Amino acid sequence: MDELNTTDPWYSLTWFSPSTLSAFTWGQPLVLYGIPGVLILFIIRWLMRYYYNQKLPVALAQKDLNSTALAWFRLLPEVVFILMMALLLIALARPQKTNEKVEQWTEGIDIMLALDISQSMQIEDFTPNRLAAAKEVAHNFVSGRTQDRIGIVVFSGDAFSLAPLTTDYDLLKNYFDEINFEMIENRGTAIGSALGVLTNRMRESESKSKVAILISDGDNTAGNIDPITAAELASAYGIKIYTIIVGKEGMVPFGKDFFGRPNMVENTVDETTMRKIADIGGGQFFRVTDNEALSTVFAQIDAFEKAEIKETRFKDTSDYYYNYLVWAILFFLLWLALKSSFMSNILQD
Repeated sequence: MDELNTTDPWYSLTWFSPSTLSAFTWGQPLVLYGIPGVLILFIIRWLMRYYYNQKLPVALAQKDLNSTALAWFRLLPEVVFILMMALLLIALARPQKTNEKVEQWTEGIDIMLALDISQSMQIEDFTPNRLAAAKEVAHNFVSGRTQDRIGIVVFSGDAFSLAPLTTDYDLLKNYFDEINFEMIENRGTAIGSALGVLTNRMRESESKSKVAILISDGDNTAGNIDPITAAELASAYGIKIYTIIVGKEGMVPFGKDFFGRPNMVENTVDETTMRKIADIGGGQFFRVTDNEALSTVFAQIDAFEKAEIKETRFKDTSDYYYNYLVWAILFFLLWLALKSSFMSNILQD
């Protein structure tokens, strides 16, 4: 089957193949209905000539009524004229090839995950414990992002940047796997320091969307920066803050006794401070008490903070009417030449 090649010259016969004609879109498709109309008009014209034209009676002997194949050449001018009209109508219908092109691009988001690795994150009201559950959902969160730069801050009594903003998601997953309770010697929960470190990491970011996700299970008990002051500083740099408290209040399991029974310890949470941090940062506060709820919260944040996908569509249209117009002109000139030859029927014309 012939395929349309836009580099073919006008005289190439591939312009007349069914596959080429069917591949076109048409600027004026209704004009194509004129092609069978031309055929119908010529049939009507032939019938009218046959039945109504004046006939000149000529007496000839039967032996003189021999016909030859040359007699059929008298039909050639009309066939050429029909082809010329059909080609002209195809040209007027404006055969085209249209390629719709789509350009998409995204503007990524800068996201810093601040993860509490204090000793209380070993509490086992999550499976297997709070830190392991938080690492798992953070790992899955990173897997679902594209085009976004993500960094990691860990904190307990102090805070430090474990991974700068990067799109190397495999590297980030390896960092999550390596996070443990022994990475920071100082005990406590330095929420303000964690906000300060992530703000320092993001303050030179040129991204239009900057997001911090702070995961902790307790009160701010360490560090030399007040959490509220640190939140106000982050907000000044355009950082949206989501805060997540993991764990239950009251008596929670922490380790096991000599007989393998869970030790129950008292756990307190400063929910007011975490709520205020989220409010200052223009984000949201979440309180989760099990693995499923934590996964749901990260799914919500993932839905909230999607990179904006911008799309541009445009059509590249090429016209090919001129190929058929040239053929129509050539057939018209041929028709004029045939009308001046022996093929012309003087009695009819």
